[in-house]
Amino acid sequence: MKGLTKELVLELAKLKGEPKWVTDIRLKGVECWNKMPMPKFGPDLSGLNLDDIEPYIKPKSEMVSSWEEVPAYIRKTFDDLGIPEAEKKNLAGVGAQYDSEMVYLNLKREVEKQGVVYLPMGEAVKDAKYSKMIREHFMKLIPVDDHKFTALHAALWSGGSFIYVPKNTTVEIPIQSYYRLNAPGAGQFEHTLIIVDEGADFHFIEGCSAPKYNVANLHSGAVEVYIGKNAHMKFSTVESWSKNMYNLSTKRAIVEEGGTIEWVAGSFGSHITMIYPMAILNGEGAKCEYTGVTFASKGQIIDNGAKVVHVAPNTCSTIDTKALSKDDGVSVNRTLAKICPGAHGAKAYIDCKSLLLNPGAKAEAIPEVMVHCMNAEAAHEASVGRISEEALFYLMSRGLSEDKARALIVRGFTAEVSKELPVEYAMEMNNLIKMEIEGTA
Repeated sequence: MKGLTKELVLELAKLKGEPKWVTDIRLKGVECWNKMPMPKFGPDLSGLNLDDIEPYIKPKSEMVSSWEEVPAYIRKTFDDLGIPEAEKKNLAGVGAQYDSEMVYLNLKREVEKQGVVYLPMGEAVKDAKYSKMIREHFMKLIPVDDHKFTALHAALWSGGSFIYVPKNTTVEIPIQSYYRLNAPGAGQFEHTLIIVDEGADFHFIEGCSAPKYNVANLHSGAVEVYIGKNAHMKFSTVESWSKNMYNLSTKRAIVEEGGTIEWVAGSFGSHITMIYPMAILNGEGAKCEYTGVTFASKGQIIDNGAKVVHVAPNTCSTIDTKALSKDDGVSVNRTLAKICPGAHGAKAYIDCKSLLLNPGAKAEAIPEVMVHCMNAEAAHEASVGRISEEALFYLMSRGLSEDKARALIVRGFTAEVSKELPVEYAMEMNNLIKMEIEGTA
């Protein structure tokens, strides 16, 4: 079945054997989707027809915790992406989703002994031990009726990860979930729910990819992150979609007193991307840092950025975005810092930089600052520029080809994001940028 109907949602709920409260959320999603308008800003989404999207690809096998038990045709896909090697080297746990469901999930025993919970979202909502905690948080930070695509996600979500990090627990190395949308004309609607309890410290990495097809694919995931008092979390994303993908996810975090959320994002591929991770600084002294880089090449519109809402006093936020555009690609840096009336002593800073790699490329910065408190500081700056001909000439005079010279300059431009990622993922991001510059992506 395609499109979005009440009958489809009830069939999906029955197939997954989920609790009634989850089905009720799905049904509310259908109702809101039918009532709500398409976004009135950003790229034109008229080319996306939900009636052409397959919303759920039933897995041919159950999820396993041993890599050797993953079906060979799926294992080859993830082998090619380097997932097993990354797990062995520097991951505390890894999950792999293929189309609509998790097919593999493994958490190292020493981390499990710390009380860290890492489960597929579809199993977690049915687990009696965690269902109460999940019900209190699921689709609460991102309400079903937040916008049309959160309604769609609420109705069709499948797969994703649930992670709980107990009080005062430090997870020394990252946990990763990797999402692969492999079927043509399909949608992927994974839901990630992360709860980092008081005083805990945790790094999560999200990887996304899809092969190229001649039909539209849709990615409409959701991420909800709860950061407790004096807790810290880094959420890193490297997306390498194909250029038939509509990437329309929603990500949101709420941060309590003394807590910190770091968003690190690299967004590549996709036909259209609209993603704006948000942090709500809800407790005194809470902090948010966003560092992101996007690359829009031929036929792409990457509308990206971040949002921060300062609710409590003495909160602090920094948004640093870098955008690259090539050929007729369009990069949009869309950012917001909102300081509420009670956020005395809050500080917010936005910096948007765009680099055009050729005359036909386009870039736009839309930084917005809303200050409703007199005792606060807020500033923003934005710039758009081209690669310096003098810098190109200098590097080429030292024996580099023009493509290699451009790649070196771009690598310097994006270095602030690369240094925030583990080595393997920084290398992946730099390779994606290199391929985009050379036109081999």
